[in-house]
Amino acid sequence: MKSNWIKYVFVIFIILILIIAIYIIRQDEEVKRQEEEYTASNQDDRVKEIKLGIAELDTINPILSKNKNVQNITKLIYEPLVNLTSDYKAEACLAKEWAKESGNSYLIKLRENVRWSDGQAFTAEDVKFTIDRLKDTDTIYSANVQNVVGVDIIDDYTVRINLDGEVPFFEYNLTFPILSSVYYQGEDFATSSKNATPIGTGMFKITDVQSSYITLSKNKSYWNKEKDSVLETITVNLYSSIGELYNSFKVGGIDLIATDNENIQDYIGTIGYTPREIKGREHTFLAFNMSNNLLSRIEVRKAISYSIDKDNINSNALNNKCIASSFPLDYGNWLYQNQDTSSGYNIEQANKELADAGWVYRSGSWQKTENRRTQRIELDLLVRASDGTKVAVAQNIETQLESQGILINIIQASDDQYNDAINDRNYDIALCSMTLSPSPNLDTFFGTNNIANYTNEEVMNLLSETKNTTDENVLLQDYQRLIEIYKAEIPYISLYNNKYTIAYSSSLVGDITPNWFYQFYGIEGWYK
Repeated sequence: MKSNWIKYVFVIFIILILIIAIYIIRQDEEVKRQEEEYTASNQDDRVKEIKLGIAELDTINPILSKNKNVQNITKLIYEPLVNLTSDYKAEACLAKEWAKESGNSYLIKLRENVRWSDGQAFTAEDVKFTIDRLKDTDTIYSANVQNVVGVDIIDDYTVRINLDGEVPFFEYNLTFPILSSVYYQGEDFATSSKNATPIGTGMFKITDVQSSYITLSKNKSYWNKEKDSVLETITVNLYSSIGELYNSFKVGGIDLIATDNENIQDYIGTIGYTPREIKGREHTFLAFNMSNNLLSRIEVRKAISYSIDKDNINSNALNNKCIASSFPLDYGNWLYQNQDTSSGYNIEQANKELADAGWVYRSGSWQKTENRRTQRIELDLLVRASDGTKVAVAQNIETQLESQGILINIIQASDDQYNDAINDRNYDIALCSMTLSPSPNLDTFFGTNNIANYTNEEVMNLLSETKNTTDENVLLQDYQRLIEIYKAEIPYISLYNNKYTIAYSSSLVGDITPNWFYQFYGIEGWYK
């Protein structure tokens, strides 16, 4: 009897446990349902429209336009063969894959599920048409195809691009927008009325064009289903001047602007928006002529490097309008991540480098006697006279170095004289700047006939390997070694990059992580 009683109690206990478990599960399901309803309700309350702006619109056709606003915004409408990630890595877009067949040709495989916003299929003909237009049109993308000598259509979704010689990392040149060949068939490309409403393959499409605005609507047939945009509409307001655009942003008429204006706060104030400063692509550096007797000595180059305070240059010569850099790829490139961006300023170390090499500080300068001949460290610094900012930087460097006993004579050259001196390598130190390519190619700094007359067999081998591999691990390893050599041998001193500002409304929600190539990473998740 007692045994049966225990069994009954056990069964009742199990039943109670099951009842409680079912109750808890149902409660959890109810809470989850309510949360989903709440989330859906909140999502319905989201504003799925943002407003952008273009000042001084010339044309919305991205190949014909010279307007930076247009170039930025039209990347939402038109797509390239190859895109760049937020850390400047090449990634597939309209091209699903590419291969370097030889030094002079690339085979490109295209996506087969892409359609233009008018429903027409995207094909290889569109790629050839676009490259041909880049070759015969005055466009900012001409440099991307300057080495292209022909395009072979293999089939509807395969093209071969032939070059006049080897172009390292040529895939980074394929970042120009592709336009439809069928849409422009029979039209004069430069003057066609269709340039007012060209069609694209991108996340958004043009649905209305008025004198004061252009409406972009979500492209519901967009091929990339992973980027299903929350935004339904983007209104692009048109302004007659950049001042009007700034004023509109200031009063909330548009939600985001991008500018390299160094005094942007003077126009838009400091309230109601979030600023994001990023390094631009204008890189300024010192080039040492390694054939110079003094500069061929590593201790002299190191002493100069340790004696230059980049923060001093930025604050006193540039009014804090630039950002210090330590390498040509020091702008967020994936091959130069988590590197130091310090100036390397260290007076004690500068003095030690010279003293250890037998130099003596006497009468305000570093001197050394060799073969009964005494020489001072005295060098010419070449600068372009027409660039007032660069002259101010050169004067700042002169002051810093001379306070350390390294004598500098500034040579202010005319544009022609400057160019000739650089081409002929007729200088000691040159203050240089260049617009960086999206490509990580470093031939300008390390390759044959580089501007510093720098030679290093290991570097040449590394450059060759980087040009002939797509293995990311190999690239990371090789570039790490190039960076080490750059900092150890100092053929150049990277000084600073220009500053680029993205300002966006405080009411704009989403992951906003722009760079100088693209402002709209993550836009598919933006809303207000």
